[in-house]
Amino acid sequence: MSVGLGVALLIFLGGLVCSLPLAWLFLGAPFFGLLADGTNYAFIPTTLYHALNSSTLMAIAFFVYAGSLISDAGLADRIVRFSNVLVGRVRGGLELVGIVATLFLGALTGSSVPCIAALIPLLVPRLKKYGYAPEYTTAVLCSSSFLGYLIPPSVPALVYCLLTQQSVAALFLATIFPGLILALGYGILNYFICERYIRPELMTEEVKNDSAKSASRPKEPLKATWAALPALGCPAIIMIGIYGGLCTPNEAGAIAVVYCMFVGFCVYRELTLKTFWLATLASVLTLGVTGMLVGGGTVLARYLVRLGVAQQVAEFMLGLFSSKTMILLTMNVFFLLMGMFMEALPILLLGVPLILPLMQGLNVNLVHLGSIIIVNVGLGVITPPFAMSIFIGSKLSGCGYGELLPIMLKFLLFVGIPVLLLTTYIPALSCWLPSVVLGPIVVGAW
Repeated sequence: MSVGLGVALLIFLGGLVCSLPLAWLFLGAPFFGLLADGTNYAFIPTTLYHALNSSTLMAIAFFVYAGSLISDAGLADRIVRFSNVLVGRVRGGLELVGIVATLFLGALTGSSVPCIAALIPLLVPRLKKYGYAPEYTTAVLCSSSFLGYLIPPSVPALVYCLLTQQSVAALFLATIFPGLILALGYGILNYFICERYIRPELMTEEVKNDSAKSASRPKEPLKATWAALPALGCPAIIMIGIYGGLCTPNEAGAIAVVYCMFVGFCVYRELTLKTFWLATLASVLTLGVTGMLVGGGTVLARYLVRLGVAQQVAEFMLGLFSSKTMILLTMNVFFLLMGMFMEALPILLLGVPLILPLMQGLNVNLVHLGSIIIVNVGLGVITPPFAMSIFIGSKLSGCGYGELLPIMLKFLLFVGIPVLLLTTYIPALSCWLPSVVLGPIVVGAW
């Protein structure tokens, strides 16, 4: 190992321990590494520029903006009502409403945090009136939040495509089946365990009376469906536009923003100039952070690749295991461990360039690999100790970290990990749909 690489790793790991901003660590580690080796560091600004000069980054900006408008525009509330019509009457149906609503919101936001931010204030107080323990409702919504990573459009999928130069349309399709299987698994687990978290003493008389009256309102499903149509139109427009060949993903993102503005201002009329400005400001700040992370992460990744670190990792893994099955399992463990301490974007920026040569050497299809990695970084959202969803969910609902963790571990161990293994070892789950829609070129090898 060269002196420069040692200095770079020391600065990066030391900065992580000291909780320094990741973007500056991404840039500072290679800078001081090159300085220690006496190497010209002119490649840093050019790499940073080319990383930011990307149409895929533009698509990320538009989908983040659309996600910021969702809650204030009134779309989330209509989607919850529509989800209640679909599944609200089955056992544990009110909790299943949250899972289905997250599925739909994932198709609108492309991320996990907006789903939690929109649904927890909306559902936790309401379901408490129906007798559901607040910590259970919060845990279900937090566990379901990373469906936003799997149901297209997906911001992590766009970042992966930016790093590997893969088809955005193909990867959007590749994560649909894993996302649907995850939602189905969550629904089944909820069906069997929900009664443990129902407390009759929490149920109000108003709710009991309302439940008795609801059976006599046959037009309610029609009203809820009609009210939700404008909200459901957004993902439909995105998918038809991309896969109908009418627009590119970044153009679809721009259309989604305009559509959400139209629905918020003119259809539901819940979007005000103040909330519109706040959503715009939040999106700009998020894009600034994302741009710095993408640019800095690309610089660090290229630096490590130039020094042959990725190739050394590939040779080490190939020498350690002769079985492709074990190498993929080790890769999953690697990403899950990173997910315990880091957010999705830094994991992608650091992990993907390191394991890419290894996966190419194993003849793993890169669309299939993308699906595996997106499931991995999604699980990181709900994996303790530093799970973003638990912290946000605890803050929004008032439930303690210790109250949410045992429930979320059930969803992680009994549904999340099995779905990850299915996605890893059954390539058809990821490759069949893209091959049908886009052609056999994306069929994965095993």
